[in-house]
Amino acid sequence: MYRYDPTDQRMIDERVAQYRDQISRHLAGELSADELRPLRLQNGLYIQRHGPMLRIAIPYGLLSSKQLRKLAEISQRYDRGVGHFTTRQNLQLNWPQLEQTPEILGELASVQMHAVQTSGNCVRNITTDALAGVAPDELADPRPYCEILRQWSTFHPEFAFLPRKFKIAVNAAASDRAVIRVHDIGLDLVRDEHGETGFRVFVGGGLGRTPMLGKVVNEFLPRRHLLSYVEAILRLYNRYGRRDNLYKARIKILVQALGIDEFRRQVDDEWSHFRDGPTTVPDEEFERLAGHFAPPAWEVLPADDPWPTAQAKSNRAFANWLGRCVQRHRMPGYAAVTLSLKAPGKPPGDITDVQMIAVADLADCFSLGELRVTHEQNLVLADVRQRDLYEVWQIARQNGLATPNIGLLTDMICCPGGDLCALANARSVPIAAAVHETFDNLDYLHDIGDISLNISGCMNSCGHHHVANIGILGVDKNGEEWYQITIGGQQGNAATIGKVIGPSFCAGEIPGIIEALIAVYLDQRTPEERFIDTFQRIGIEPFKTRAYARRDRQRSAPAPVDEREVVNA
Repeated sequence: MYRYDPTDQRMIDERVAQYRDQISRHLAGELSADELRPLRLQNGLYIQRHGPMLRIAIPYGLLSSKQLRKLAEISQRYDRGVGHFTTRQNLQLNWPQLEQTPEILGELASVQMHAVQTSGNCVRNITTDALAGVAPDELADPRPYCEILRQWSTFHPEFAFLPRKFKIAVNAAASDRAVIRVHDIGLDLVRDEHGETGFRVFVGGGLGRTPMLGKVVNEFLPRRHLLSYVEAILRLYNRYGRRDNLYKARIKILVQALGIDEFRRQVDDEWSHFRDGPTTVPDEEFERLAGHFAPPAWEVLPADDPWPTAQAKSNRAFANWLGRCVQRHRMPGYAAVTLSLKAPGKPPGDITDVQMIAVADLADCFSLGELRVTHEQNLVLADVRQRDLYEVWQIARQNGLATPNIGLLTDMICCPGGDLCALANARSVPIAAAVHETFDNLDYLHDIGDISLNISGCMNSCGHHHVANIGILGVDKNGEEWYQITIGGQQGNAATIGKVIGPSFCAGEIPGIIEALIAVYLDQRTPEERFIDTFQRIGIEPFKTRAYARRDRQRSAPAPVDEREVVNA
């Protein structure tokens, strides 16, 4: 992984000192809350429903075991012993004290971490595939490109105050696991007929109030022009993006207003002024950065180790875990292991300090000291020898990290919602818990098969509900929490935005509505179909009809009798 050089470390140390002074002046009454706001946001500090929230940057989701141990220590010392992983592969602490946040940033700097540009109207954390470097379908390792974008965008003075936040994702595999088409810029690594590496560039994607998929603005961008072309896009956005309306400030609105052809023409015109200038990246620089992500010293192992297969034949729980939580690896004899943060009764994406230490130990013992954060709010040990899988499963299971539900209904993406977020219209975590309780049967989940269900507490779509097969969105109806359902969304190469099935539902109705939607699929599917396949074949109407019939039955059913009232009577 990338290691700071002295310049990197000095920049972060100086930022910590600057922030420490800003907080000190605020506490002394020399900086008002309004004056502090843009300063704290530059360092990842929000004020949420119950107090501060600190978002810690995890560049392209890559962590060392040492860094995870530091996060565990920080969460135990300065928070409540729990962190929350986000879809941008960052970690949030939801209960730090304002006056202690400079100490937290100082602790982070000691292990080459920070919270810079995890909030505010700037270029946010660059994201990519959690299987980067080990995926069998990978054209090249995307992490060097993520790193050069990170270095270029961090503290970039021209793009520190954009019209709105800006998100970039990079994919380098045959299957897009980074959801690049719902980003402001999505970069898809490709090679031309001469073998030259470049990018297909998507622009104008995003979720939120007006969800849109990115459009191709450049079919083949040679990699040496990566920074200059991205800079041209950002300059155009910075100049013409809406600053008068928060809801129309994202680049997707500008792309929609101009049309992709005119937007492309204006980007090309802007780019022409500095295309071959100082931001042109020589091959030597890419090679230098690639050296930080060189393949580790993998052992030469048999292609398929028979040991885990033999164990699975006599242990159904282990077999279920192998089938759902273990992915193929590019190196024979190795596997990538997903540690599920979606155990029953736990908020999706949450991890305790004890679990962090357990994962760090697993990484040291079985995965070369590194781990990754996924877009789906889980963790990955990317370099596990197949012969160690049974032992890894045992340890993960002891620590509540081995729920075999990856890709299943209960592997939900879920934002913290109204329990913590000041922007949320409704709570998300209780809905996730109710759905998990309703479908807490692994045999039934495996029969349903691959399906995604995501939950957002408000239209900001931090839970990415728009690109789930079933999406749940919290809405405010006369001061009460209600939930809108979308179906038919999906991630990947064929990313689509889900469709709203109709009027919203109250919280208590949601598990039954999900049951009704699943029932349509089970009734209508052919043997090879996933939920999304059946939806695309039969359309929305059968799902809508069953859902509202279920709602009407629930609403007309007599209220349950309270036995205590009967006794008291």
